[in-house]
Amino acid sequence: MATDYYAVLGVRRDASQDEIKKAFRRLARELHPDVNPDPKTQERFKEINAAYEVLSDPQKKQVYDLGGDPLSQAGAGGGAGGFGAGGFGNFSDIMDAFFGTASQRGPRSRTRRGQDAMIRIEVELDEAAFGTTKDIQVDTAVVCTTCSGEGAAPGTSAQTCDMCRGRGEVSQVTRSFLGQVMTSRPCPQCQGFGTVVPTPCPECAGDGRIRSRRTLTVKIPAGVDNGTRIQLAGEGEVGPGGGPAGDLYVEIHELPHAVFQRRGDDLHCTVTIPMTAAALGTKVPLETLDGMEEVDIRPGTQSGQSIPLHGRGVTHLRGGGRGDLIVHVEVQTPSKLDPEQERLLRELAKLRGEERPTGQFQPGQQGLFSRLKDAFNGR
Repeated sequence: MATDYYAVLGVRRDASQDEIKKAFRRLARELHPDVNPDPKTQERFKEINAAYEVLSDPQKKQVYDLGGDPLSQAGAGGGAGGFGAGGFGNFSDIMDAFFGTASQRGPRSRTRRGQDAMIRIEVELDEAAFGTTKDIQVDTAVVCTTCSGEGAAPGTSAQTCDMCRGRGEVSQVTRSFLGQVMTSRPCPQCQGFGTVVPTPCPECAGDGRIRSRRTLTVKIPAGVDNGTRIQLAGEGEVGPGGGPAGDLYVEIHELPHAVFQRRGDDLHCTVTIPMTAAALGTKVPLETLDGMEEVDIRPGTQSGQSIPLHGRGVTHLRGGGRGDLIVHVEVQTPSKLDPEQERLLRELAKLRGEERPTGQFQPGQQGLFSRLKDAFNGR
Protein backbone atom coordinates (compact mmCIF):
# COMPACT_ATOMS: atom_id res chain seq x y z
CA MET A 1 0.00 0.00 0.00
CA ALA A 2 1.77 3.07 -1.27
CA THR A 3 -0.20 5.82 0.49
CA ASP A 4 -1.60 5.92 4.02
CA TYR A 5 -4.85 7.79 3.38
CA TYR A 6 -5.70 7.89 7.08
CA ALA A 7 -2.40 9.65 7.78
CA VAL A 8 -3.01 12.07 4.92
CA LEU A 9 -6.22 13.25 6.57
CA GLY A 10 -4.78 12.92 10.07
CA VAL A 11 -7.46 10.56 11.40
CA ARG A 12 -7.43 7.16 13.14
CA ARG A 13 -8.16 4.01 11.21
CA ASP A 14 -11.37 3.56 13.20
CA ALA A 15 -12.53 7.15 12.52
CA SER A 16 -16.21 7.65 11.74
CA GLN A 17 -17.49 9.19 8.51
CA ASP A 18 -18.24 12.44 10.37
CA GLU A 19 -14.66 12.63 11.66
CA ILE A 20 -13.28 11.93 8.17
CA LYS A 21 -15.49 14.60 6.65
CA LYS A 22 -14.56 17.20 9.29
CA ALA A 23 -10.86 16.53 8.79
CA PHE A 24 -11.23 16.87 5.05
CA ARG A 25 -13.13 20.15 5.33
CA ARG A 26 -10.49 21.62 7.62
CA LEU A 27 -7.61 20.67 5.33
CA ALA A 28 -9.47 21.70 2.18
CA ARG A 29 -10.02 25.20 3.49
CA GLU A 30 -6.32 25.50 4.25
CA LEU A 31 -4.90 23.94 1.11
CA HIS A 32 -7.28 24.79 -1.71
CA PRO A 33 -5.35 26.38 -4.65
CA ASP A 34 -7.65 29.39 -4.63
CA VAL A 35 -6.52 30.09 -1.07
CA ASN A 36 -2.90 28.92 -1.20
CA PRO A 37 -1.39 28.87 -4.73
CA ASP A 38 1.97 27.40 -3.64
CA PRO A 39 2.83 24.39 -5.90
CA LYS A 40 3.70 22.19 -2.92
CA THR A 41 0.37 23.04 -1.36
CA GLN A 42 -1.40 22.05 -4.58
CA GLU A 43 0.21 18.62 -4.45
CA ARG A 44 -0.84 18.27 -0.84
CA PHE A 45 -4.38 19.31 -1.80
CA LYS A 46 -4.51 16.55 -4.43
CA GLU A 47 -3.41 14.04 -1.80
CA ILE A 48 -6.18 14.93 0.67
CA ASN A 49 -8.71 14.89 -2.17
CA ALA A 50 -7.64 11.38 -3.14
CA ALA A 51 -7.71 10.27 0.50
CA TYR A 52 -11.20 11.65 0.98
CA GLU A 53 -12.36 10.06 -2.27
CA VAL A 54 -11.37 6.66 -0.92
CA LEU A 55 -12.32 6.97 2.75
CA SER A 56 -15.70 8.63 2.13
CA ASP A 57 -16.87 5.86 -0.20
CA PRO A 58 -17.75 2.67 1.74
CA GLN A 59 -16.86 0.37 -1.15
CA LYS A 60 -13.52 2.03 -1.88
CA LYS A 61 -12.74 2.19 1.82
CA GLN A 62 -13.37 -1.53 2.17
CA VAL A 63 -11.00 -2.29 -0.73
CA TYR A 64 -8.37 -0.04 0.82
CA ASP A 65 -8.71 -1.58 4.30
CA LEU A 66 -8.19 -5.03 2.75
CA GLY A 67 -4.86 -3.90 1.30
CA GLY A 68 -5.83 -2.73 -2.15
CA ASP A 69 -5.75 0.75 -3.71
CA PRO A 70 -9.07 1.59 -5.38
CA LEU A 71 -7.49 4.53 -7.20
CA SER A 72 -4.75 2.52 -8.88
CA GLN A 73 -7.04 1.58 -11.78
CA ALA A 74 -9.02 4.83 -11.96
CA GLY A 75 -6.83 6.32 -14.66
CA ALA A 76 -5.74 9.93 -14.93
CA GLY A 77 -9.09 11.27 -13.77
CA GLY A 78 -9.25 9.10 -10.67
CA GLY A 79 -5.69 9.15 -9.32
CA ALA A 80 -4.28 11.34 -6.63
CA GLY A 81 -4.57 14.35 -8.85
CA GLY A 82 -8.02 13.53 -10.23
CA PHE A 83 -11.50 14.49 -9.21
CA GLY A 84 -13.50 11.27 -9.20
CA ALA A 85 -17.13 10.68 -8.37
CA GLY A 86 -16.59 10.53 -4.62
CA GLY A 87 -13.90 13.18 -4.26
CA PHE A 88 -13.76 16.89 -3.77
CA GLY A 89 -14.76 17.41 -7.38
CA ASN A 90 -18.42 17.27 -6.32
CA PHE A 91 -19.59 20.89 -6.15
CA SER A 92 -21.56 20.30 -2.97
CA ASP A 93 -18.37 19.08 -1.25
CA ILE A 94 -16.66 22.35 -2.22
CA MET A 95 -19.52 24.34 -0.69
CA ASP A 96 -19.33 22.15 2.42
CA ALA A 97 -15.60 22.73 2.86
CA PHE A 98 -15.59 26.50 2.44
CA PHE A 99 -18.94 27.52 3.93
CA GLY A 100 -19.61 24.68 6.33
CA THR A 101 -23.08 24.08 4.86
CA ALA A 102 -24.15 20.60 4.02
CA SER A 103 -26.03 20.55 0.74
CA GLN A 104 -29.28 18.63 0.76
CA ARG A 105 -28.61 15.45 -1.13
CA GLY A 106 -30.93 12.77 -2.32
CA PRO A 107 -34.49 13.07 -3.55
CA ARG A 108 -36.70 15.80 -2.16
CA SER A 109 -40.01 14.91 -0.65
CA ARG A 110 -43.24 15.40 -2.58
CA THR A 111 -44.93 16.23 0.70
CA ARG A 112 -44.48 19.86 1.76
CA ARG A 113 -46.16 22.22 4.19
CA GLY A 114 -48.98 24.32 2.79
CA GLN A 115 -49.02 28.09 2.59
CA ASP A 116 -50.56 30.37 5.18
CA ALA A 117 -53.74 32.18 4.18
CA MET A 118 -55.51 35.32 5.35
CA ILE A 119 -59.13 36.39 5.25
CA ARG A 120 -60.65 39.72 6.25
CA ILE A 121 -63.91 39.93 8.19
CA GLU A 122 -66.02 42.91 9.27
CA VAL A 123 -67.35 43.37 12.81
CA GLU A 124 -69.61 45.93 14.45
CA LEU A 125 -68.35 48.11 17.30
CA ASP A 126 -70.28 46.20 19.95
CA GLU A 127 -68.89 42.90 18.60
CA ALA A 128 -65.35 44.25 18.84
CA ALA A 129 -66.03 45.62 22.33
CA PHE A 130 -67.49 42.47 23.86
CA GLY A 131 -66.33 39.68 21.55
CA THR A 132 -68.37 37.33 19.39
CA THR A 133 -68.23 34.25 17.20
CA LYS A 134 -68.62 34.30 13.43
CA ASP A 135 -68.95 31.67 10.74
CA ILE A 136 -66.72 32.34 7.75
CA GLN A 137 -66.46 30.73 4.32
CA VAL A 138 -62.91 29.78 3.33
CA ASP A 139 -61.73 28.63 -0.09
CA THR A 140 -58.51 26.67 0.45
CA ALA A 141 -56.67 23.57 -0.73
CA VAL A 142 -57.65 20.32 0.99
CA VAL A 143 -56.40 16.74 0.65
CA CYS A 144 -57.65 15.05 -2.50
CA THR A 145 -60.17 12.40 -1.44
CA THR A 146 -59.60 10.36 -4.59
CA CYS A 147 -55.88 9.68 -4.09
CA SER A 148 -55.58 10.61 -0.38
CA GLY A 149 -52.81 13.05 -1.23
CA GLU A 150 -50.59 10.54 -3.07
CA GLY A 151 -51.06 12.18 -6.46
CA ALA A 152 -51.36 8.87 -8.30
CA ALA A 153 -54.54 7.52 -9.84
CA PRO A 154 -56.34 4.84 -7.79
CA GLY A 155 -54.69 1.46 -8.26
CA THR A 156 -51.36 2.98 -9.31
CA SER A 157 -48.36 4.38 -7.45
CA ALA A 158 -45.25 6.47 -7.99
CA GLN A 159 -42.36 4.71 -9.76
CA THR A 160 -38.61 5.11 -9.26
CA CYS A 161 -37.16 7.51 -11.83
CA ASP A 162 -35.13 5.56 -14.39
CA MET A 163 -32.92 8.56 -15.21
CA CYS A 164 -31.54 9.24 -11.73
CA ARG A 165 -32.47 5.82 -10.27
CA GLY A 166 -34.22 7.42 -7.33
CA ARG A 167 -31.39 9.78 -6.31
CA GLY A 168 -33.24 12.91 -7.41
CA GLU A 169 -30.12 14.35 -9.03
CA VAL A 170 -27.87 13.66 -11.97
CA SER A 171 -24.12 14.27 -12.16
CA GLN A 172 -21.98 15.69 -14.92
CA VAL A 173 -18.17 15.55 -15.20
CA THR A 174 -16.33 18.53 -16.71
CA ARG A 175 -12.65 19.38 -16.95
CA SER A 176 -11.00 22.34 -15.21
CA PHE A 177 -7.45 23.47 -14.45
CA LEU A 178 -7.62 21.27 -11.36
CA GLY A 179 -8.68 18.18 -13.26
CA GLN A 180 -12.10 16.61 -13.61
CA VAL A 181 -14.92 18.31 -11.69
CA MET A 182 -18.21 16.62 -11.00
CA THR A 183 -21.31 18.77 -10.55
CA SER A 184 -24.81 17.68 -9.61
CA ARG A 185 -28.18 19.15 -10.51
CA PRO A 186 -31.81 18.11 -9.98
CA CYS A 187 -32.96 15.38 -12.29
CA PRO A 188 -34.88 16.96 -15.19
CA GLN A 189 -37.17 13.96 -15.54
CA CYS A 190 -38.46 13.71 -11.95
CA GLN A 191 -37.72 17.33 -10.92
CA GLY A 192 -35.59 16.10 -8.03
CA PHE A 193 -38.24 13.88 -6.40
CA GLY A 194 -36.57 10.59 -7.32
CA THR A 195 -39.92 9.20 -8.42
CA VAL A 196 -42.34 9.85 -11.26
CA VAL A 197 -46.11 9.42 -11.36
CA PRO A 198 -46.95 7.63 -14.63
CA THR A 199 -50.72 7.95 -14.11
CA PRO A 200 -51.62 11.13 -12.21
CA CYS A 201 -54.84 11.30 -10.22
CA PRO A 202 -57.59 12.63 -12.53
CA GLU A 203 -59.12 14.65 -9.69
CA CYS A 204 -56.06 16.63 -8.55
CA ALA A 205 -53.77 16.17 -11.61
CA GLY A 206 -51.09 14.65 -9.38
CA ASP A 207 -50.88 17.52 -6.88
CA GLY A 208 -52.47 15.57 -4.05
CA ARG A 209 -54.90 18.38 -3.16
CA ILE A 210 -57.98 20.11 -4.53
CA ARG A 211 -59.76 23.42 -3.94
CA SER A 212 -62.74 23.32 -1.64
CA ARG A 213 -65.01 25.71 0.28
CA ARG A 214 -65.51 25.05 3.95
CA THR A 215 -67.11 26.82 6.89
CA LEU A 216 -65.15 27.72 10.02
CA THR A 217 -66.37 29.20 13.28
CA VAL A 218 -64.05 31.93 14.52
CA LYS A 219 -64.06 33.12 18.12
CA ILE A 220 -63.34 36.86 18.19
CA PRO A 221 -62.06 38.01 21.59
CA ALA A 222 -63.31 41.18 23.25
CA GLY A 223 -61.19 44.26 22.54
CA VAL A 224 -60.06 43.55 18.98
CA ASP A 225 -59.40 46.58 16.77
CA ASN A 226 -58.78 47.37 13.13
CA GLY A 227 -55.87 45.26 11.87
CA THR A 228 -55.97 42.72 14.71
CA ARG A 229 -55.11 39.26 13.35
CA ILE A 230 -56.38 36.03 14.84
CA GLN A 231 -54.28 32.94 14.08
CA LEU A 232 -56.02 29.64 13.40
CA ALA A 233 -53.25 27.05 13.41
CA GLY A 234 -53.50 24.34 10.75
CA GLU A 235 -56.53 25.89 9.05
CA GLY A 236 -54.67 27.21 6.00
CA GLU A 237 -53.92 25.42 2.75
CA VAL A 238 -52.92 21.77 2.72
CA GLY A 239 -49.45 21.35 1.23
CA PRO A 240 -48.53 19.55 -2.01
CA GLY A 241 -48.63 15.79 -1.72
CA GLY A 242 -51.13 16.07 1.14
CA GLY A 243 -48.57 17.83 3.34
CA PRO A 244 -49.45 19.55 6.65
CA ALA A 245 -51.68 22.60 6.36
CA GLY A 246 -50.46 26.13 6.92
CA ASP A 247 -52.15 28.60 9.25
CA LEU A 248 -55.15 30.82 8.59
CA TYR A 249 -55.06 34.44 9.76
CA VAL A 250 -58.33 36.33 10.26
CA GLU A 251 -57.86 40.11 10.04
CA ILE A 252 -60.41 42.31 11.77
CA HIS A 253 -62.02 45.33 10.09
CA GLU A 254 -64.23 47.33 12.44
CA LEU A 255 -67.16 49.08 10.78
CA PRO A 256 -67.81 52.77 11.56
CA HIS A 257 -70.46 53.47 14.22
CA ALA A 258 -73.28 55.96 13.72
CA VAL A 259 -72.66 57.72 17.08
CA PHE A 260 -69.35 56.69 18.61
CA GLN A 261 -65.80 57.17 17.41
CA ARG A 262 -63.22 54.80 18.82
CA ARG A 263 -59.79 55.98 19.97
CA GLY A 264 -57.94 53.08 21.48
CA ASP A 265 -60.29 51.56 24.04
CA ASP A 266 -62.14 54.86 24.67
CA LEU A 267 -65.29 55.91 22.83
CA HIS A 268 -66.10 59.52 21.96
CA CYS A 269 -69.31 61.21 20.91
CA THR A 270 -70.65 64.78 20.73
CA VAL A 271 -73.98 65.97 22.12
CA THR A 272 -75.44 69.30 20.95
CA ILE A 273 -77.68 71.14 23.41
CA PRO A 274 -79.34 74.58 23.36
CA MET A 275 -77.79 77.39 25.36
CA THR A 276 -80.72 77.42 27.77
CA ALA A 277 -80.11 73.75 28.66
CA ALA A 278 -76.40 74.48 29.11
CA ALA A 279 -77.22 77.38 31.41
CA LEU A 280 -79.94 75.67 33.43
CA GLY A 281 -78.68 72.08 33.28
CA THR A 282 -80.52 69.02 32.01
CA LYS A 283 -80.33 65.27 31.50
CA VAL A 284 -79.85 63.87 27.98
CA PRO A 285 -80.68 60.23 27.14
CA LEU A 286 -77.86 58.35 25.35
CA GLU A 287 -77.93 54.81 23.93
CA THR A 288 -74.56 53.36 25.02
CA LEU A 289 -73.13 49.91 24.29
CA ASP A 290 -74.60 48.83 27.64
CA GLY A 291 -78.08 50.24 27.02
CA MET A 292 -79.87 53.52 27.62
CA GLU A 293 -78.28 55.94 30.10
CA GLU A 294 -78.78 59.58 31.02
CA VAL A 295 -75.95 62.08 30.63
CA ASP A 296 -76.06 64.69 33.39
CA ILE A 297 -75.51 68.19 31.96
CA ARG A 298 -74.76 70.41 34.93
CA PRO A 299 -75.89 74.06 35.02
CA GLY A 300 -73.35 76.39 33.45
CA THR A 301 -71.80 73.75 31.16
CA GLN A 302 -69.67 75.39 28.50
CA SER A 303 -69.26 74.41 24.88
CA GLY A 304 -66.25 72.11 24.48
CA GLN A 305 -66.50 70.55 27.94
CA SER A 306 -66.27 66.76 28.25
CA ILE A 307 -68.32 64.47 30.44
CA PRO A 308 -66.72 61.05 31.08
CA LEU A 309 -68.75 57.91 31.63
CA HIS A 310 -66.19 55.60 33.20
CA GLY A 311 -66.09 51.96 32.17
CA ARG A 312 -68.46 52.38 29.24
CA GLY A 313 -65.87 51.97 26.50
CA VAL A 314 -64.26 48.94 24.84
CA THR A 315 -62.98 45.96 26.79
CA HIS A 316 -59.19 45.88 27.09
CA LEU A 317 -57.85 43.14 24.81
CA ARG A 318 -55.14 42.21 27.28
CA GLY A 319 -56.04 42.60 30.91
CA GLY A 320 -59.33 43.33 32.62
CA GLY A 321 -61.47 46.42 32.62
CA ARG A 322 -62.81 48.71 29.94
CA GLY A 323 -62.13 52.13 28.49
CA ASP A 324 -64.31 55.19 29.03
CA LEU A 325 -67.07 56.85 27.06
CA ILE A 326 -66.32 60.57 26.64
CA VAL A 327 -69.26 62.85 25.82
CA HIS A 328 -68.23 66.18 24.29
CA VAL A 329 -70.71 69.00 24.76
CA GLU A 330 -71.47 71.51 22.03
CA VAL A 331 -73.67 74.48 23.03
CA GLN A 332 -75.86 75.73 20.19
CA THR A 333 -76.67 79.43 19.96
CA PRO A 334 -79.96 80.24 18.22
CA SER A 335 -79.54 82.04 14.91
CA LYS A 336 -83.16 83.14 14.52
CA LEU A 337 -85.39 84.64 17.22
CA ASP A 338 -89.02 85.70 17.03
CA PRO A 339 -89.92 89.09 18.57
CA GLU A 340 -90.99 87.61 21.90
CA GLN A 341 -87.81 85.51 22.24
CA GLU A 342 -85.67 88.51 21.40
CA ARG A 343 -87.52 90.64 23.99
CA LEU A 344 -86.99 88.04 26.67
CA LEU A 345 -83.31 87.67 25.88
CA ARG A 346 -82.79 91.42 25.97
CA GLU A 347 -84.57 91.51 29.33
CA LEU A 348 -82.25 88.76 30.56
CA ALA A 349 -79.20 90.62 29.31
CA LYS A 350 -80.41 93.75 31.10
CA LEU A 351 -80.93 91.83 34.35
CA ARG A 352 -77.40 90.37 34.07
CA GLY A 353 -75.78 93.65 33.07
CA GLU A 354 -74.73 92.21 29.72
CA GLU A 355 -76.35 94.72 27.39
CA ARG A 356 -72.97 96.02 26.24
CA PRO A 357 -70.38 93.39 27.24
CA THR A 358 -66.78 94.47 26.86
CA GLY A 359 -65.58 90.92 26.34
CA GLN A 360 -62.45 89.29 27.71
CA PHE A 361 -59.47 89.25 25.38
CA GLN A 362 -56.47 86.96 25.72
CA PRO A 363 -53.64 85.80 23.48
CA GLY A 364 -54.77 83.34 20.82
CA GLN A 365 -53.53 79.78 20.85
CA GLN A 366 -50.08 79.41 19.36
CA GLY A 367 -49.00 76.77 16.98
CA LEU A 368 -46.08 74.45 17.62
CA PHE A 369 -43.56 76.50 15.64
CA SER A 370 -44.61 79.73 17.37
CA ARG A 371 -44.12 78.14 20.78
CA LEU A 372 -40.71 76.83 19.76
CA LYS A 373 -39.73 80.28 18.49
CA ASP A 374 -40.78 81.91 21.78
CA ALA A 375 -38.85 79.29 23.72
CA PHE A 376 -35.63 80.03 21.80
CA ASN A 377 -36.16 83.78 22.33
CA GLY A 378 -36.56 83.30 26.05
CA ARG A 379 -40.20 84.38 26.20
